[in-house]
Amino acid sequence: MGKPEIRFKGYTDEWEQRKLNDISDVRDGTHDSPKYQNTGHPFVTSKNVKDGFINYDDIQFISDEDFNEINKRSKVDVNDILMGMIGTIGNMALIRTEPDFAIKNVALIKDTKQINYLYLYHFLHSPFIEKQLSSGMDGGTQKFVSLGNVRNLDIVYPSEVEQIKLGDYFEHLDHLITLHQRKCDEIKSLKKYMLQKMFPQNEQKVPEIRFKGFTEAWEQRKLGDIADVTKLAGFEFTEHVVYSDEGNIIALRGLNIKNGQLILDDVKYIDGSNFSKLSRSKLFINDIMFTYVGTVGEVAIIKENDRFYLAPNVSRIRVKSDDSPKFISHYMRTDNFKNKVIFPLIATSSQPALSMENIRKFTINIPINREEQDCLAKYFDSLDHLITLHQQKCEELKKIKKFMLQKMFV
Repeated sequence: MGKPEIRFKGYTDEWEQRKLNDISDVRDGTHDSPKYQNTGHPFVTSKNVKDGFINYDDIQFISDEDFNEINKRSKVDVNDILMGMIGTIGNMALIRTEPDFAIKNVALIKDTKQINYLYLYHFLHSPFIEKQLSSGMDGGTQKFVSLGNVRNLDIVYPSEVEQIKLGDYFEHLDHLITLHQRKCDEIKSLKKYMLQKMFPQNEQKVPEIRFKGFTEAWEQRKLGDIADVTKLAGFEFTEHVVYSDEGNIIALRGLNIKNGQLILDDVKYIDGSNFSKLSRSKLFINDIMFTYVGTVGEVAIIKENDRFYLAPNVSRIRVKSDDSPKFISHYMRTDNFKNKVIFPLIATSSQPALSMENIRKFTINIPINREEQDCLAKYFDSLDHLITLHQQKCEELKKIKKFMLQKMFV
C-alpha cells in the first residue's frame, strides 16, 4: 500500500489497507424518536459528539425502557468510537469510561481488537479520512453521510506494535492540548471572578477584594475629565491607505480589536513617509482603543510607539491625568461597566453606535491612590499574559498535530 513520510525509527514495513467494516463492527443508533423526559439516561446525537468527547451541555434524557431497547442494537462500550453523521460530519468521540447513554444519528465503530482502538481513533482524524468523508457527503443545507459510506472507509494500518506507538503519540499530543486548554479556561474563569470582586459593583464605593494596605473609597470621574477622547474622519484615512507593509504603519480598525488584544491578521497600512503629517492620528504607548460603531465596547491598549495609526470607527482615549491608562483599560472591559455604562448609551439604528460625547460621559470608578491602580493593572496584565501563553501553546500543539496527521499516516 505504501509508507508514510515520517515514521518511528526501526519501522520499514509496507502498510495494509482494508475497509473499516472488515476490521470493525460498524453500526448506528436508533432510527426512532423516543419520548424525552427531565431525567434519565442521556440521549446522544451528532451535536453531542465533539472534540473527542461527549458534550452534555445540551442533551435530552430518555427512560430506562427506551435506553434498554436502543441498546439491544447499539450498545456503546469502552474503547468504542462515535462519529457524527449529520451536520458537522466527522466529529468523533472515543469512549474512555463506562457509558450510560444511548445514541441516534451517530455511527458506532466498535472495538473488535482487530486493530488498535487508539490508532484507529486518531487515524480517523487524518486528511486521508477527511477526504473520503467529504466525497461521500449528501444533503443540502444540512449535510449527512450514510452508514454505508462510513463502513466503506479505506483504513490503512501498519503492524500492531507500530499502531500502538502511533496511537500513544497522538494521545499524548491530545493530552497536552487538553491540559493547556483547561488551564486557559481556569485562568479565564479566575479573571472573570476577580473582575467582579476587585472592582466596585453597582453603587458601591469599594471592592469586595483589595490588595493589602488600601482602604480609601474609590471616586467616580467622567472619562472626558481625565482623558482626551477623539475619532478620525473617513477622508483623513482613505487618502493615505497603501497596500504594502514595507516601511508603513498599521491602521487599527474595529476588527483589529478583540478581547483586550490587538488582532493583526487582517490589517490596512498608512504611508509611513506621511506619518509625521498625521500627528493627530498617531498612536502612542498607553493610548486606549475603543470601538464605537458596530461591535461597540471592544477595548485594547497600545504597547509600542511609531507602529499604529487610528482608523475610522475606533476612538482613541488618551489619559491626560495622573491616572493609570492600563487600569482604565481593564476597568472598561468589566461586565459591570459594559452593562451599566456602555450599553445604555448606545444609539439604536441600523447598527449600534456611540457618539464621542457619550463616550466622554462614561463614569469611571477609580481608586484615589495611583499605586492601587498600578497594582490592579499589573495583576490583570499577568492574568492576560498567562491566558495568552496557554492559548499560544494550545495553537502550536494543534498545528503540530495537524502536520503529523498528514505526515505519519499514509
